[in-house]
Amino acid sequence: MPLKCGVMRICRFDDNRVGIVSGEGIRDVTAVLDRLPQVTYPLPRHDPFIAALRDLLPEMPAAARRASPIPVDQVRLLSPVANPGKIIAAPVNYKKHLEEALADKGIHHGNLVSEIHKAGMFLKAPSSLVGPGEGVKLVHLDRRNDHEVELAVVIGRKARNVSAAEAPGCIAGYCIGLDMTIRGPEERSLRKSPDSYCVLGPWLTTPDEIPDPGQLALSIKVNGETRQDAHTSDLILKVPELIAWGSSFYTLYPGDVLLTGTPQGVGPVRPGDMMLASIERIGSMRVEVT
Repeated sequence: MPLKCGVMRICRFDDNRVGIVSGEGIRDVTAVLDRLPQVTYPLPRHDPFIAALRDLLPEMPAAARRASPIPVDQVRLLSPVANPGKIIAAPVNYKKHLEEALADKGIHHGNLVSEIHKAGMFLKAPSSLVGPGEGVKLVHLDRRNDHEVELAVVIGRKARNVSAAEAPGCIAGYCIGLDMTIRGPEERSLRKSPDSYCVLGPWLTTPDEIPDPGQLALSIKVNGETRQDAHTSDLILKVPELIAWGSSFYTLYPGDVLLTGTPQGVGPVRPGDMMLASIERIGSMRVEVT
């Protein structure tokens, strides 16, 4: 069953505090973490907070009412998922991006570019994950480093070989994702997995707010210039199909992250740039490039 407890935006901030986000700001609900089960070695394959989220959601509103709001711009936003077991990403999942990648040698770098049915999905290292407040630290500055804004799906329960019809019940929530990438001849996973090359934020928005993830506008601006401006209705494989396909190869665990693909308009960023990524019904996040 999907997580049902009303619309909620859940963030992680500063020194691993947990908060509920509203128009007034962030209300600290870190006390609910006391309910998490104690773990021993070997550590679990999942994120314990996301695994317990279904049980914790009913307690969060009361905890939030006891806290004073903190302005969002006064905290350092971390990734709302602390410990994903894996980050699964969908390449070339927008038709116009496929056309763009085939036409621009700076993107494909001589690599064979196929649409997603042939390319399959790939993995990004969990160590690449940061929140918007941590920023992106570029490496290999002699190469082109690109932004790719994406709808990110956070898995909420263990799932294996689920159907597309069953997939919505596996979702804990949605975030904005930045699949940063170094262009070059190597395999995608290597070029897309340096530290800080997966930005997730600004918070986790529960599924109640997003009944149809295939009906969302998404965009990114760099230094105020619009680079990508598209709509998830243009996804080749929709969210339920991606979850079903991913679960046919891997067991999905709570906290696993699925990046659904980026639209056309990808472009390079350089140290000193400021990215503003936005997705309808989720929000926006500012990410500094250093």
